Amino acid sequence: MADNTAQTPTARTSLADVSPAIALGPLDGRYRGAVAPLVDHLSEAALNRERLHVEVEWLITLCDGVEGVTDGPVVPGAPGLSDAERAYLRAIVTDFDADGIAELKEIERTTVHDVKAVEYFIKRRLVAAPDALGETVLPGVGELVHFACTSEDVNNLSYALMVQGAVVNVWLPAATALADQVADMGREHAAVPLLSRTHGQPATPSTIGKELAVLAHRLRRQLRRIAGAEYLGKLNGATGTYGAHVVAVPGVDWPAVSRAFVEGLGLTWNPLTTQIESHDWQAEVYSDVARFNRILHNLATDVWTYISLGFFTQIPVAGATGSSTMPHKVNPIRFENAEANLEISCSLLDTLAATLVTSRLQRDLTDSTTQRNIGPAFGHSQLAIDNVSRGLTALAVNEALLAEDLDANWEVLGEPIQSAMRAASVAGVPGMENPYERLKDLTRGHRLTGAEMREFVGGLGLPDDVTARLQALTPGAYTGIAARLVEEYLD
Repeated sequence: MADNTAQTPTARTSLADVSPAIALGPLDGRYRGAVAPLVDHLSEAALNRERLHVEVEWLITLCDGVEGVTDGPVVPGAPGLSDAERAYLRAIVTDFDADGIAELKEIERTTVHDVKAVEYFIKRRLVAAPDALGETVLPGVGELVHFACTSEDVNNLSYALMVQGAVVNVWLPAATALADQVADMGREHAAVPLLSRTHGQPATPSTIGKELAVLAHRLRRQLRRIAGAEYLGKLNGATGTYGAHVVAVPGVDWPAVSRAFVEGLGLTWNPLTTQIESHDWQAEVYSDVARFNRILHNLATDVWTYISLGFFTQIPVAGATGSSTMPHKVNPIRFENAEANLEISCSLLDTLAATLVTSRLQRDLTDSTTQRNIGPAFGHSQLAIDNVSRGLTALAVNEALLAEDLDANWEVLGEPIQSAMRAASVAGVPGMENPYERLKDLTRGHRLTGAEMREFVGGLGLPDDVTARLQALTPGAYTGIAARLVEEYLD
């Protein structure tokens, strides 16, 4: 008798040893293409590039001084820099590439400290400056690299620049384009009637466009908040007291120097901190992005539901498979993928927002590990935005089915009819008692035809003009001023 027991190979090739390295997570593997622009801002390499940026600009500031704050260099005796020397220093940042990443990693293996490795990396460039510049003061300013700084002075500014860059240059443009896409769809379908489903049951009709406009309006409100975010930074030493600064160079207005430096980086200066910048601004940004995510999640689930009802049809992609076994299916995978990624993003953003606002006494290092997950938090949101946008592009509105659905639910006109009876009663028309109850008896649990509804209206004794208006009303025409709302209020 054959042994059909599944056999596990005794030896497998280790995937961990495959070169190039295989990504552990989907953002750096399967979905790399959708999130790659964030690597320029929120990766480990991007963090080190911003550290180089901060250290280089601090060195230049110490040598050149601050206009209106210092007369000459901030540190007495420091040499003023030439244009060529400043350009050489700034090229350390702009030229940071794969070779620089590898070299920095090699230095860190010795220092076992990432910011110290950045300091030594820059000092190597200062020593090598004469090869590029000839006669130069740069080899003599090595001790001004990281002068009076704690690591957090460099890190907080680097993270602020990273998040600002990621939001302003990558995430916000993508999110804005998606909100605009939803708004455009809202305008396109502003007058296409839709049977609403409050609590999942037939209800007062709206329009496809008005429902999309609601979501676009909500998304854009969050985007305005995010666009107005502040990105705070500090440079004030080991416990925020400028202790080392004033002992080393007592004659300088160090808060003024710090403020000018932080604002010169394009950030908002935080004057009062412990060793760390308090991260409150980060919590604010992450909470707003998470709220945007949740509204987008609402859009994804609503569109998914409209697809399941047949109100939206999905345009098939040539060669694509919907189901591995049911060839007729076109699955709403873009919206399902978005749902999952939005949930993952929100869980990370919520954790970041909740934990970063707390630091034990003057400093603990929990934020160091936590902030390394900013990239995945934005990456999963970016991926969801990409999926929703692509999903919306492949949708068509099934107006015939929408009209059929409306025509099968004449009972929804019970609302305007009883409201007209109430108005007539106030105007003194007799026989308008208990309008709600009479319409409830007529419609609850019953399906009515248009003829039955018109017959009922004709027997109410309403004024002729009101009767005519109600008898001409259909579920498809009962959309109020939905189209006008889209036109006038969709910003």
